[in-house]
Order: sequence, then structure tokens, then C-alpha cells
Amino acid sequence: MAMKNMVMVVMLILIVVSLFYAIVGVNMHARVTGEEAKFHSLQDQYWNVDKVTRDAAPANSALTGQLVEIQNFPSDLLRLKLVGVGKILTGIYILLLGILIALMMMPKRLAMVMKKR
Repeated sequence: MAMKNMVMVVMLILIVVSLFYAIVGVNMHARVTGEEAKFHSLQDQYWNVDKVTRDAAPANSALTGQLVEIQNFPSDLLRLKLVGVGKILTGIYILLLGILIALMMMPKRLAMVMKKR
């Protein structure tokens, strides 16, 4: 009886962990659209300033800070997309591992039931 409960606890943990990874990945993917909108508005603000003003901006000015933020945005968007997909796939893998364990346990359970009868 203790073994049966232990297997159920392990299966429950696997399901919860897989759902956690899948939900975190989906949330990361959902943030991409909002972040892309911020990125495009930031680009519009920067490129609407004339070229002479952009080139003459001092090193620590707000305009230079905007340019640095624009240059860093693609890596953040890529992280959200790739890590989000990775977490979703990790959740799916863990869930499939749980299903595999359950399928491997079926013949053993059937043999135990048949021995009792």
C-alpha cells in the first residue's frame, strides 16, 4: 500500500512540475507582443529625431540611453521567445515522462491484481 501511495505522489509531483513549466513558458510567450509594441514605439521616438541631433547627442544623454535600449531589446525579445518555448517543451517532456512511468507500471499492477485472484 505504501508503494502505491509513493507512486501516486511522484506522479502528482511530475504533473505539477510540468504544468508549472508550461504555464511559465506560455506567460513568457504572451509577454512578447507587449514587449514588441514597446520596442516599436521606442524606435519611432528615436528615429523621429533628426539625424544631426542624434549624432550630436552627448555620451550620457537620454537620446543615447534610448539607442542603447533599442540595441538591447532584440536580445530580450529573443530570450522571451526561446526560453518560453524551452519551458513549454520542458513541461511537455516531464508530462510525457510521467505518462511513460504510468504505462510501465500498468503490467506490474495487472500482475499484482492477477496474483491476488
